Formats: sequence, structure tokens, C-alpha cells
Amino acid sequence: MAADRRKLVLFAATLLAIVTIDFVTKAIVQRTFVLHEQIEVLGSFLRLTYIHNPGAAFGIYLGESSRLIFMALSVAALVVLTLMYWYTPALDRIRLFAIALICAGALGNLLDRIRSPHGVIDFVDVGVGQWRWPVFNVADMAVTVGAVALALSLWREDRRQPEAA
Repeated sequence: MAADRRKLVLFAATLLAIVTIDFVTKAIVQRTFVLHEQIEVLGSFLRLTYIHNPGAAFGIYLGESSRLIFMALSVAALVVLTLMYWYTPALDRIRLFAIALICAGALGNLLDRIRSPHGVIDFVDVGVGQWRWPVFNVADMAVTVGAVALALSLWREDRRQPEAA
């Protein structure tokens, strides 16, 4: 039972921390920036640029239904990730942490889509000159880091299985 409690605490603490940081940073940007305003942090390499993204990662936009489609996809992803959480052993902390990061990011952006028809609030703008990465937020970072960690965890498990056979 103690292992299950530690599993829940790791998951819930990660989820709550990331959703809170995402929410607070977006609120600060909304309150202190004018839409499309840019402030250089590390020259033009790192800027804070306040935008609304009605689509998904990398500016994927599916027309007028984008908001509803991405809301539905977020809910579906959260259901699948919840199932992954339940089937992940308590000792697999990397996988649990990865799942929590992805859930937190999906939830953070889902909350934006629910709150505003304008889309997700993005503000982290990196690049060199005209070569820029699409503007993103804390939730996007959590999804990306979580997805990489989850892929590595699954790959590592897959590589161990033939050795056990």
C-alpha cells in the first residue's frame, strides 16, 4: 500500500506543480503584455511574445472546429494516460513522472481552450534571426519532455524484455 501511495504522490505532485506553473506564467503574461508584444530576454535568441494559438503544436490549425477537435483529443489523451498510470508499476518512477508531465501539459492547454475561444496562450519564443521555433508555453514543454521520457522508458523496457527471455 505504501508503494501505491508514493506512486500517487509523485504523480499528483508533478501534475499539480506543472499545471500551477503553467497557469501562473500564462496569467502573468496576460496581465503584463499586450497581445503580440515582444520582450527580448537573451537578445533575439529568447523572447517573450504573447500570442493566442487556436491550433495545436507547430501552429497546426484545422479550421473553425480546431478548438473542439483539440479539446476532444486532449480529453482522449488524458483517458489513455490515466490508464497508463494505473498499469505502471509504482517502482517505475521515470515512466510515472513522464506520464504526469504529459497529463499536466495536456490539462494546462485544455484549460486554456475551455476558458477562451482564442486558443492557448503561448509566450516562449526562441530562435536565431528569422529561424524561429513556433512560440510555446510551459504546458508544451511538459508534454515534450514527458513524451521523450516516456519513449525512452518504453524503449528501455522493450530492450530488457529479450534479455529476460
